[in-house]
Amino acid sequence: MNIYAHFENEIRTIITSLAESGVIPAGLDASRITCEAPRDPGHGDLATNAAMVLAKPAGMNPRQLAEAIAEKLGQITSITEVTIAGPGFINMRLELRQWQERVNDILAAGMAWGESRIGDGKTVNVEYVSANPTGPLHAAHARGAIIGDAMAALLEKAGYTVTREYYINDAGSQVDTLARSAYLRYREALGEDIGEIPQGFYPGDYLKDTAASFAKIHGDAYLNKDESEWLPVIRAFAIEDMMAGIKHDLIRLGIKMDRFSSERALVDEGTVDKTMASLAKKGLIYEGVLEPPKGKIPDDWEPREQTLFKATDFGDDIDRPIKKSDGTWTYFASDVAYHLDKLSRGSARLINIRGADHGGYVKRMQAAVYAMSGDKKALDLRRCQLVNLMDNGKPVKMSKRAGTFVTLSDVLDSVGKEN
Repeated sequence: MNIYAHFENEIRTIITSLAESGVIPAGLDASRITCEAPRDPGHGDLATNAAMVLAKPAGMNPRQLAEAIAEKLGQITSITEVTIAGPGFINMRLELRQWQERVNDILAAGMAWGESRIGDGKTVNVEYVSANPTGPLHAAHARGAIIGDAMAALLEKAGYTVTREYYINDAGSQVDTLARSAYLRYREALGEDIGEIPQGFYPGDYLKDTAASFAKIHGDAYLNKDESEWLPVIRAFAIEDMMAGIKHDLIRLGIKMDRFSSERALVDEGTVDKTMASLAKKGLIYEGVLEPPKGKIPDDWEPREQTLFKATDFGDDIDRPIKKSDGTWTYFASDVAYHLDKLSRGSARLINIRGADHGGYVKRMQAAVYAMSGDKKALDLRRCQLVNLMDNGKPVKMSKRAGTFVTLSDVLDSVGKEN
């Protein structure tokens, strides 16, 4: 038994009884009546707003109506005390056995306890983790992973049809840097002295295993080849290897994704081009010059014409560039295409879990999804606080690019997923 739902029904029965006896008019709208835990536990176990929401349509003083409802509530044997607070809120205390018996309900229901059909099968896409495939998951990724998975589970419990999704950022300069870093380690695996890792590369030792695996399969076939020949091959290999490790760590954490979506696939299949063409057809893309940044203007800033999305038409602070100076699409353009892809798969509601450092990302993506869906609330973007890693009382800055981070695998080895 759901105590709150049970006593809400009892209150509705009392309202019907008061109408039948002529105390209040018949046919009042009782849809806004609630029965819930009071904000202050000291006020009791349950609280209802029934008198407050019905007094005006009943033509009565709220407290007067509250007294009539309270009198009826006092006749219910499981309610030990009824009090009226302020202008007409009603607080109740229950017999202790009412709570004790709920333990038996929980045990009898098992995993079905707390299930709801409020979602009515509506589809929701929850995208979380989505760490760049340039290295293993680290300790900071665990928080977003757990929050996202818990939210997905709660939505399922409430009757929604949920897709858990991971977006792989496998296009752009960062994965090219991963490929070049892996190629350097490949040369090392074949016996070459590579010296110090160049600035801007990924120096982490985790790429040694990736490179050794690549060398075992391909031998020296790509040694001394032109970059145009080896880069796409080792890039694909390194991404696949990184993702295999990421998927393994997520399973260890107890998280099973329903879908992994690839940014590169969206680009290669022309989805980004088609999405931008669709926005252009709607008149939402134009060539223009943005206003200079607020505050101190950087020395290298200059006004230049860019291809822009009319984000301000949909609630953003500024219009957003969607094309780079070299003619390729920006990361934002790919992200817009990805969100349209999620919508096209039938998800009526999109939820993204991001770190606290994604503050500037919120309005632009909500504007883009609003523009494509016509629904201002189609995208719910939640941010979770980042993890602070301490070493002997001093904060440690984690960075894949610098090779300084504690992997999620290390955390799981040390304390397990339950801790």
